Amino acid sequence: MPRNIEKAVEKGSRSLDGNPGKNYWQNKGVYDINVMVSPETKLVTGEETINYTNNSPDTLKMLAIRFVNNLHKPEAPRSGYVSADFLDSGLTITSFWVNDLQYNIDAKNWGTVGAVRLKTPILPHSSASLKINWNYPLSKQSGREGQIDSTTFYCAYSYPRVSVYDDYNGWDMLPHSDRQEFYNDFNDYRLNVKVPKDYVVWATGNLLNPDEVLQPAIAQRLKDSYSSDSVLHIATLDEMQQKKVTRQYSWNIWKFEANDITDVCFATSNHYVWDGASTVVDVKTGRRTSMQAAYNEASEDFHHSVTFGQNALRYFSTQYPGVPFPFPKMTAFQGFADMEYPMMVNDSHVDDLPFAQMLQDHEMAHSYFPFYMGINETRYAYMDEGWATTFEYLIGQQEYGKAHADAEYKAFRVRHWIGDPSTEEDQPIISMSTQVSGAGYGNNSYVKASLSYLALKDMLGDVLFKKALHHYMDVWHGKHPIPWDYFNAMSAGAGENLNWFFQNWFFTNNYIDLKIKGVKKQNGAYMVDIKNVGGFAIPFDIVMTYTDGQTARIHKTPSIWKNNEREQQIKIPSEQAIQSIRLDGDIFMDYTPEDNEWKVK
Repeated sequence: MPRNIEKAVEKGSRSLDGNPGKNYWQNKGVYDINVMVSPETKLVTGEETINYTNNSPDTLKMLAIRFVNNLHKPEAPRSGYVSADFLDSGLTITSFWVNDLQYNIDAKNWGTVGAVRLKTPILPHSSASLKINWNYPLSKQSGREGQIDSTTFYCAYSYPRVSVYDDYNGWDMLPHSDRQEFYNDFNDYRLNVKVPKDYVVWATGNLLNPDEVLQPAIAQRLKDSYSSDSVLHIATLDEMQQKKVTRQYSWNIWKFEANDITDVCFATSNHYVWDGASTVVDVKTGRRTSMQAAYNEASEDFHHSVTFGQNALRYFSTQYPGVPFPFPKMTAFQGFADMEYPMMVNDSHVDDLPFAQMLQDHEMAHSYFPFYMGINETRYAYMDEGWATTFEYLIGQQEYGKAHADAEYKAFRVRHWIGDPSTEEDQPIISMSTQVSGAGYGNNSYVKASLSYLALKDMLGDVLFKKALHHYMDVWHGKHPIPWDYFNAMSAGAGENLNWFFQNWFFTNNYIDLKIKGVKKQNGAYMVDIKNVGGFAIPFDIVMTYTDGQTARIHKTPSIWKNNEREQQIKIPSEQAIQSIRLDGDIFMDYTPEDNEWKVK
């Protein structure tokens, strides 16, 4: 445990029992945002007020202001090469006020986060009012945000926000590099988006004024979709082209609201079609979540997005994680990012329908991690990407069968990592996500973390694993858990000390490599010596093939490695003669599978 985490425990903001400490706190903002998108100039102009509450015991002498889209500035540090179309001038702040005091802010010298020295400090347990006016250009090359086409825009991270001030690091000043993702407080938002007529806006939160911005027939279809199990075509391409969708004022202002959420974003287009339906996500109360899709008519996969989404909402709510979907709405928007946002996903078009469904499942799974659980993705990406990868695999079994899900998981997630012996691939998962790069980042965040969660599920069994997971999610949702909170909460929820398991998976540079060291027959049994060369505490099957050709399996959970992580001897009583013995890790792919089999010579 690093010194800063130990200090948080000493101060009582964190605890060792898996619960938030008795002195736990987090800050909050109430945002009132007005933005205007000008399709001709590709400029986003905005004004906002932020009522920021300092719930910490500290006096804040500065504010850290974050604007992720400054990533597009030529001077910004980035994790990889970008083209000229990605670059733009970044954020311009035209006015900046704190508590009615004006500040002369020149954002031209800012990266993705900047510091504002306060004229009057914000005292503990007090609030400050910020007023900011700004503008920025939409980058021509769309990544997580920007221009999808000449009249379609995905506007994410489009407003300056107060960065997180927390109990273990203070101000989050880590720059965004386009690799590791985001860390935000739980805030309340009112978002008003002004766009020209014929442009529809999709956004985080509930649309408050459908009758003001949509023509009556379209507004009614949208409302009907909120209670419909069947997919409704809210707006067709023909209706968009014939200007039958939006109110025909020069400009329309679309109003949205979302509370206790980590971010808001929106997208707009004058030619995307619009589908919608809903599904019950809480069987006890009958509560429904709206599932919507906005896409280019020619993209066949997105014609299935609402149906895909309904299935995902039901599965996530009732199976894994088995927590009723926490938000009233989800929109699948066709872009390029394959990226999650609160109540929205921005996914690229693919021709392979099962793969398209897997992509959407993965991004929707992020609704739990990091949007229901306020994960610090910048430092601990494995705390959300690993879970989304796990849920993607589990729901895949329901959708296309275990064999298909196994094959996809191995091909798309595990194979590249386990087949690459480079040092960088096997850094401990606990490494800060800012400290690993390239494939090392991806494998720690997605592959190895997911395998650890699935190994724990195998060891505890579905019932106890889900009990432990629900305990962790119950005590930490709406807050900012860090890895040690996860470790301690899972142990508390399972009712057993799992430190040995977390030490094995998160704090070592282990990998997966079992080996049959030898087999001896004695006293009517076969004694199988298994060496754990790679070190990870994985589950595996022992597959016996008898001389008559029949086979049998014995399953071993990761608990077999608890007392000796490097070597085990397993006794297999057998009245029949065994011809061969093989170790099968299934999705826990072995680095050297050729030494996983023994045969009678």
